[in-house]
Amino acid sequence: MLEIQLNGEARQLSSELLADLIAELNLSQQAIAVAVNRQIIPRSQWEGYQLHGDDKVDVVRAIGGG
Repeated sequence: MLEIQLNGEARQLSSELLADLIAELNLSQQAIAVAVNRQIIPRSQWEGYQLHGDDKVDVVRAIGGG
């Protein structure tokens, strides 16, 4: 098991891939931005991006409005 910080809370992962985390959160089809250790990870890199223990992952949903 791998432990990361997701939006400030500890979370155990069974997979090290960022895409698997996003799928687990049911956010694959949503307009979101993902940062790992304060670095934005483009959606095109999620499939191959490997997370490591103690990574700090922030997931932010885009909200429309005006």
